[in-house]
Amino acid sequence: MFIGALLILTWLVLLLRYPAKALPISLAALFGLGLVALWVVWLDNREARQLAHLELRLTYAPEQCPADRPLQVHINNGNPVPLVELRWRVAAYAPGDTVNLAENTYAAPRYRGPGELQPGASWQECLPLPPLRSGYRPQSVDYRAEHLQGSFAD
Repeated sequence: MFIGALLILTWLVLLLRYPAKALPISLAALFGLGLVALWVVWLDNREARQLAHLELRLTYAPEQCPADRPLQVHINNGNPVPLVELRWRVAAYAPGDTVNLAENTYAAPRYRGPGELQPGASWQECLPLPPLRSGYRPQSVDYRAEHLQGSFAD
């Protein structure tokens, strides 16, 4: 932090002392910084649009899944490009409530999707449940995927 403050102070001194030389360089640097910021915003919006085209459903299905992994996940890739990697957190909500009942502790399971999912393809798997707060049963809550992070092929 000290180095950053020192650089800004030095830049201000040079700008005040030698405005004819420092101003064009400062404008060029500002233009370059603006281009980098636009590129980052564009990439972030592209990823958000691609994640919005994924259909991800979580259901408690002890009849179709093993006892140690009763949470069934179904992912459909509605993007025109392959899904390379997908990570998310599972949240559990009582019907009509907004309080997350899943305990996101260090020991909670980490959820990852398929390695590569082609456009229009589906993936289905059984996963372990997240630990719930005491007093709640797994069959009485709704499960949702939150904090999706993914990457897609270009």
